[in-house]
Amino acid sequence: MKTAAAPKPVHRKSLGKRILDNWQPYALLLIPVVVTIVYKYGPMYGIQIAFRNYNPGLGITGSPWAGWKWFERFFRAPNFDRMLWNTVKLSLFSLLWGFPVPILLSLALNQLRFRRLKRTVQTVIYAPHFISTMVICGMLRIFLSPSGGLINLIAGTKIDFLTEASAFRTIYVASGIWQEAGWGTIIYLATHSSEDPALYEAAKVDGASVFQRILHIDIPCLLPMIILQLIMSASGLMSVGFEKAYLLQTDLNRATSDIISIYVYEQGIVSARYELGTAVGLFNTAINIVLLVIVNRIAKKFGDVNFV
Repeated sequence: MKTAAAPKPVHRKSLGKRILDNWQPYALLLIPVVVTIVYKYGPMYGIQIAFRNYNPGLGITGSPWAGWKWFERFFRAPNFDRMLWNTVKLSLFSLLWGFPVPILLSLALNQLRFRRLKRTVQTVIYAPHFISTMVICGMLRIFLSPSGGLINLIAGTKIDFLTEASAFRTIYVASGIWQEAGWGTIIYLATHSSEDPALYEAAKVDGASVFQRILHIDIPCLLPMIILQLIMSASGLMSVGFEKAYLLQTDLNRATSDIISIYVYEQGIVSARYELGTAVGLFNTAINIVLLVIVNRIAKKFGDVNFV
């Protein structure tokens, strides 16, 4: 009885040989890698300013070492607690109220069978994304003006909402939803396009209602993208948009509009305290990285989806 011949060992090419054999894709890949290193990782060299008494004349490495001095000064700032909680609350409220809106819009638009109406609605809801933040803030000041503002005309009042500290968060979150919800909807609509039409046909034959089709077909299809967007949103929790908060801030609403990014601008740029501004920015980044890891672990545990 003949025995089967042993399989010949497979000789794999070395990494260098494989790169030489496929040098064209690697050459194309080299361009974004170099750009990323130069513009993303290169500036990290300046992070050490947060640990030095920076003197522009001496340069970064020539400036004396200060250790944790600037972090301690930030933590001991009289308005540190207020800035921290304002930043967290604005981010959490924006996430709580703004995150579900694109999902609901995409689910509703996906049910429309009139393509012209669907395209028109899409254009209308994502057009505000292309309006600059400065123009948006100018529009808000006009709408909320106590003399002739649209909101006061409808309500029959003469309230200057931008001077009301209690109204700032509502204005910030609502305007953010109006400006960005439509743009976020595009991502989920693109995800809907990967759905198998046969599932819809089978569900209709089985007598599934629109709500049941959404619950058992649309939402499971969107779930990985929803988790990815949630992870990305949570990773920027401490990075509240500086431009809109700064442009809508007044002396009378600082109790709720005073956030960390405005403090970085005032200390790092206006007052030329580069060390303090860098230290605060590094603190923000560290918190965002921790949140990114935590949310990713939670998503992996409960949703069996892991992106990081």
